[in-house]
Amino acid sequence: MIKGFRQIASLTAVSRVFGMVRDMAFAHFFGAGWLMTAWTMGFKMPNLARRLFGEGAASASLIPVYSEQLHNNPEQAKRLANTAVTVLFVILAAIVIIGEVSVWSYYSFFETRTGPRLGLLLCSIMLPYMIFVCLTAILAGILNVHRHFATPAAAPIVLNIFIIGSILFTGWMLKIKPEQQVFFVAAAVLLAGLVQIAIQIPSLRASGVSIRPAWDIHSKAFKKVIILMGPMILGLTVTQLNTLGDDIIALCFMNERGDPLSYGAPSYLYYAQRLYQFPLGVLGISLATAIFPVMSSDAARKDFDALTKTIARGIKAAVFVAIPATAGIFLVARPLISAIFEHGKFTSTDTPIVALTLSFYAVGLCGYFLQQITTRAFYSMQDSKTPARSALYAVVANIILNLTLIWYLGTAGLAAATAACSYLQVIILVRGLRRKLGPSILDGLPATLVKTLAATAIMFLAGTAIMALCKDLPDGRSFDVLRLAVVVPSAAAVYVLAAKFLHIEMLSLLTGHRETTNGSIDD
Repeated sequence: MIKGFRQIASLTAVSRVFGMVRDMAFAHFFGAGWLMTAWTMGFKMPNLARRLFGEGAASASLIPVYSEQLHNNPEQAKRLANTAVTVLFVILAAIVIIGEVSVWSYYSFFETRTGPRLGLLLCSIMLPYMIFVCLTAILAGILNVHRHFATPAAAPIVLNIFIIGSILFTGWMLKIKPEQQVFFVAAAVLLAGLVQIAIQIPSLRASGVSIRPAWDIHSKAFKKVIILMGPMILGLTVTQLNTLGDDIIALCFMNERGDPLSYGAPSYLYYAQRLYQFPLGVLGISLATAIFPVMSSDAARKDFDALTKTIARGIKAAVFVAIPATAGIFLVARPLISAIFEHGKFTSTDTPIVALTLSFYAVGLCGYFLQQITTRAFYSMQDSKTPARSALYAVVANIILNLTLIWYLGTAGLAAATAACSYLQVIILVRGLRRKLGPSILDGLPATLVKTLAATAIMFLAGTAIMALCKDLPDGRSFDVLRLAVVVPSAAAVYVLAAKFLHIEMLSLLTGHRETTNGSIDD
């Protein structure tokens, strides 16, 4: 698990760095107004499909069943993989066709506003990317079962490189206006999707998997995947559904007066979501991706003692990395946004709004991390109904809180609601796991939590002291970069040292070594 986590996290970190560069390019050329809102909503549908059908339900429902088949009948496992890929392609192609007709009908007969019309055009261009990215995600799930993590984790880097290249080439080299520039970027997204699929093929062949059309839809294994998939769409993607709800409510309640939300609200949400999803992707989802095949293997062997220990270790690991990530965002939210986004059409008046929104999203980081572990724990046992029920409660609660908090906190209220609901779902899921597997799933958690809070407090105090030493530096983006360059690595080093001093077992996730009972470190 540790090796897989570190491999995925390293490549995901590279991808997220490219993602930051991409978002800096967006901020520079598109700003935080109606143009960026149009791009955000145009890309929302294919991106949501990736989370629902690719990284979400399709991949999560396939992995435990594929692991079981691979353990019992490797040839049948290959047929299952090919059938899943073929059926997913057919379903997504049909959705894209229906979506294109719907988008063009609404564009032609109903929508008259410039911004929404541009968003609809961008959506129609990028909608086929839904097929490419979902197939990439399900191929990545197959590779993860074979303990191959590098190529799947590298795939998002391809998308970021294509987007960055298209923005910079059309903006700086060709001097194309942003209103036309977005169409070239949308075309680059489609090309990136084809390349993302292509780079998975060699690794699949090396794992003994050859992807070809198959239609074995009446097999018991495939039926089991389909039965699991429906509830998983809701259960595994609740955070994404809640952030989508944030965007929809932002669109519905934004107006010129800014009461309760301004026209830039969807863009503020986008930039804040990109930043809190950095630690979530690098640490939380990487951890869940690495641990899921292990849990599925334990469950396939009916070794529930091993499964319980794996879940307990995953929960402790999530707490160990999420709590300092939250404190780190509180510490550097404003200079971070200034350094990354405050240039071009993204102005200094946008920075405090995005910073506050980011801080409220960060409150939920521990919840988001634990969601990823606990939902996959149920899926490894082929139980998709319990996470679905918990997700339904969380989505309903999120809508209620959204409609309440926007009147007091504005855009930040949407983030606060999403954060609160993540913990609601985790509480329900942990109680369900305790009923299924017993209280041992929380073994060692109190000690890990106390030590992690202590190490985080030491880190936060050190970071605050360093920020105080930098207070006399002039304001401005360049000096914010300097502050971050000093504070972030220093705070991270303090946390690692504090964790080592406190003998926190989960430190092995970061160092690659395992803490022994006497406090020494083993490989």
